[in-house]
Amino acid sequence: MLDRFRQSGSFKCLFPRTITPDLDAVLLNTAGGVTGGDSFRFSCKAAKCTALTLTTQACERAYKAQPKEWGQITNHLTVEDGARLNWLPQETILYNGSALDRRLRIDLALDAEMLMVEPLVFGRVAMGETLTDIRLRDRIEIRREETPVFLDAIRFSGDWHTHVSKPHITNGAGAMALIVLASSSAEGHLKPVRAMLPDTAGATVIRKDLLVIRILASNSFALRRTLIPVLRRLNKDTLPRCWML
Repeated sequence: MLDRFRQSGSFKCLFPRTITPDLDAVLLNTAGGVTGGDSFRFSCKAAKCTALTLTTQACERAYKAQPKEWGQITNHLTVEDGARLNWLPQETILYNGSALDRRLRIDLALDAEMLMVEPLVFGRVAMGETLTDIRLRDRIEIRREETPVFLDAIRFSGDWHTHVSKPHITNGAGAMALIVLASSSAEGHLKPVRAMLPDTAGATVIRKDLLVIRILASNSFALRRTLIPVLRRLNKDTLPRCWML
């Protein structure tokens, strides 16, 4: 059941029909992408003993920005005791010349569960685009009972393609993703998930209730081939319909 809801500007939220009592929400940017000067903010709370899945209607696009401007995306998710929240946006595609400042904060109660993914694609490969000039600030912070349990941050400005082509960085990968599962069942997924991953991915449990997976892939198609089965396993064999279209 939806308690309170407010939306404005080009950032919309749709609620598709489901056959379960759980709530699914689809985030939609009717502007078609993010460029310098744009600011998008989203916040939500999964109340006690509820289940909420959030996804996006399509890939987000970070377009070319003016030299001193940034496109900003700020997301804040709160999950109360006994609740489960799935944060499953589709890929964000970085265009050459883009400037993206993105922040995600997730606050978990003591007995809350959360599954999140953040896929990132480096340019439009089909158009022969390489990222020779981008600015990127990306920060993901997860807290449980106000205590930080996970922090991941990227800060980059310049020739992304040359940087990530180095063997000790990504060895020329065209896409990557981060998956985090915060759940009492996290440790039990480690061995099966590792068996599903390619050589360019890895999984670890950094604490008993926190499974972290990192994936590198040659392009977005190859990334999805790994992401979809892994996400389905971690989410009771289901994914939002948008992911399958």
